[in-house]
Amino acid sequence: MKEPATILIVEDEEKIASLLRDYLEKIGGYKTHWVGRGDEALQAFEDTTPDLVLLDLMLPGMNGLDVCKAIRAKSQVPVIMVTALVEEIDRLLGLELGADDYVCKPFSPREVVARVKAVLRRAHTCAGELLPAGLQIDEGRHSASFNNHQLKLSPVEFALLSCLAAHPGQVFSRDQLMNSIYSDYRIVSDRTVDTHIKNLRRKLEESGPGTDLIESVYGVGYRLVT
Repeated sequence: MKEPATILIVEDEEKIASLLRDYLEKIGGYKTHWVGRGDEALQAFEDTTPDLVLLDLMLPGMNGLDVCKAIRAKSQVPVIMVTALVEEIDRLLGLELGADDYVCKPFSPREVVARVKAVLRRAHTCAGELLPAGLQIDEGRHSASFNNHQLKLSPVEFALLSCLAAHPGQVFSRDQLMNSIYSDYRIVSDRTVDTHIKNLRRKLEESGPGTDLIESVYGVGYRLVT
């Protein structure tokens, strides 16, 4: 029997967190884990290896945007941001940092459950059915293989592959890829991404001679070929 997905809830308001847990467990059938501080979220993420993170924006210790950036530096696990801030700039900023969806307070708990189901369904499809044949990525173990050969990837190369594989066929600009690699948004040249892509391509080709899974889109960026 398939294990239920685990949802990590990062929310400082205990009543809201309790309400979310009740609905996610009783209606969604999920397992949940809750922390009330942003500076506890990353350790909880490591400890629970969740399938999805429900992340409040305004948190004590570390704000939700920084938590999202830190998660995206190491994983493409889906993130749904939950906040009382409804300004458009906050909405765009949250999504640009790698959030998969955005829910504004006050919200319907049933709607949150529906959003969670939809995002998990998309993530499952992208992580399995649409990936190129022979490619497997295990976010929890931080490992990847191609044609049953373990890929010896650097942390940056794994982050790049995970980003591309999260949305197969979608073109990612160099800026988007750099943001997925470096959580501190350091300024590096486009050639840095090109070099990492070149090394990643070489390692994939060694496990699947004659195949090129990463396509260059002239003037735009790169995408994973499905």
